[in-house]
Amino acid sequence: MTTTTTTTTRTDVSVRLTDVHKTYRGSTTEVHALRGVSMELRKGSLTAVVGQSGSGKSTLLNCAAGLDVPTSGRVVVGEQDLTGLSPDALTQFRRDRIGFVFQAYNLIGHLTVAENIQLPLLLGGRTPDLGWQAQLLTALGLRGLEDRLPGHLSGGQAQRVAIARALFTRPEVVFADEPTGALDSRSGEQVLTLLRDTAASLGQTVVLVTHDSRVAATAERVLLIADGVIADTLDAPTAESVNALMLGLGHGAGPGAGAGSVSGAGR
Repeated sequence: MTTTTTTTTRTDVSVRLTDVHKTYRGSTTEVHALRGVSMELRKGSLTAVVGQSGSGKSTLLNCAAGLDVPTSGRVVVGEQDLTGLSPDALTQFRRDRIGFVFQAYNLIGHLTVAENIQLPLLLGGRTPDLGWQAQLLTALGLRGLEDRLPGHLSGGQAQRVAIARALFTRPEVVFADEPTGALDSRSGEQVLTLLRDTAASLGQTVVLVTHDSRVAATAERVLLIADGVIADTLDAPTAESVNALMLGLGHGAGPGAGAGSVSGAGR
């Protein structure tokens, strides 16, 4: 697949990666997790990242979200270049302007559901919007659980609390790693609908990593990662077309087929 580069104005771009490399150095070998990834994601877009285990998709998410520092290249979120930020400044930027949904939930065990949701705002010295909190709790089926501790939640409930926490600060970008992994199909569909609707209403960009073709099909664009590069892209995906994309990779339509930069993802 040949990828054409288009010009996108700065105000339209929410996430920009330019020639991003990430190398992990072991005792005897180097692992090249990302090999020169360039992409632009439009503000308000919903993009799914798929790929086989070890392809680099989680590393891509971590570098784009400022959780990991690229070996080389630039990462810009909004108009903020993350590359040169100090660790403290990067922590504050993530807390104030980026939302995260982790596969492992990362809830604080001694805090209630409400306290876990409010935590990013409280750490930043901001006053929680209880009306917005109630709206999220209702949309995620968590009303009545505000005072419950994480240890008394099911896996699906804990995941929904993590999603509420990610959305509570109204971040510019939400990065989600397998956001429906612990949910049944009905709850998963509700969560994806909420992510889509919230992104549309708040102008948020959503980037989700998933292995589920049905989840990827809810996105506007799918990026296929293989051997640390963007091997292919798919617009207006369906579950069938995502499966075909993955199968094509397994039959030789690998990194050389479409590696390169991706502009305007989510269009």
